[in-house]
Amino acid sequence: MPNMIQEGMKVSFITILGNLFLSIFKLIAGIFGKSQAMLSDSVHSLSDVFSTIIVIIGFKLSMKNEDTEHPYGHERIECVAAFLLAIFLFITGLGIGWMGLSMILSGDYEHIKAPTFLAFSAAIISILGKEMMYWYTRSVAILLKSDSLMADAWHHRSDSLSSIGSFIGIIGSMLGFPLLDPIASIIICFFILKVSYDIFMDSVNKMIDKSCNLELIEQVRSMISQIEGVEDIDSIKTRLFGNRIYIDIEASADENLSFREAHGIAQKIHDQIEQNFEEVKHCMVHMNPKEKN
Repeated sequence: MPNMIQEGMKVSFITILGNLFLSIFKLIAGIFGKSQAMLSDSVHSLSDVFSTIIVIIGFKLSMKNEDTEHPYGHERIECVAAFLLAIFLFITGLGIGWMGLSMILSGDYEHIKAPTFLAFSAAIISILGKEMMYWYTRSVAILLKSDSLMADAWHHRSDSLSSIGSFIGIIGSMLGFPLLDPIASIIICFFILKVSYDIFMDSVNKMIDKSCNLELIEQVRSMISQIEGVEDIDSIKTRLFGNRIYIDIEASADENLSFREAHGIAQKIHDQIEQNFEEVKHCMVHMNPKEKN
């Protein structure tokens, strides 16, 4: 557990430093490079700093052990962190979209200045930097099975996509189409809103006990059916609990078995599932008597 927390903190602090550098660099490039899209991108990178702080808090709290007030653990705190991150992203996206739309609706296109090579360079550096952050954070999120870290990884990917939008807008504006720069801000807005929606729905599903995917359920069913003494599988119920899974199983065995024998079969089912599916936090097994005709 300490190593997991340490690794999660490490990736978060590295990306915070990276985003601080990018947001300041893009702010300077947006001001001196005369690019509205780059200024919007700078705000997006700055939002990454605050969102990663949310992720750090959520990740650390979710790793706490069970206690008397939370006997099932604290994994769902990560869902809350991801939920807050989605709202934060949504507000950021709307703000960026409004800035671009206001410039377009103003009708004062003649005074929109074409971006300079500085803004162009900043867009390329941002794309490369954010893609590196995305793949690094994603790899650690998969390793630790962390929802909030994965949400933060997609936040980096949304920033990379928005930088691509900035790049296209800047190129178009430099080629004599200055209106493309604020249009790029609106495109960035839609990228951010889409990512915020995906993160929001994922966190909500894991907070309302949504069942896990059918593939895992079928794998569990196949494993149980191969255990000696199991006559039938009456029901398999699963629920997501943060980044972990709870499973409730009802299986049938010969009605003439002793209580000890039936318990032994249930224990085999329990142990097989918890040993072979790392994401399963707890498995509850109930045995029913199977009548013989």
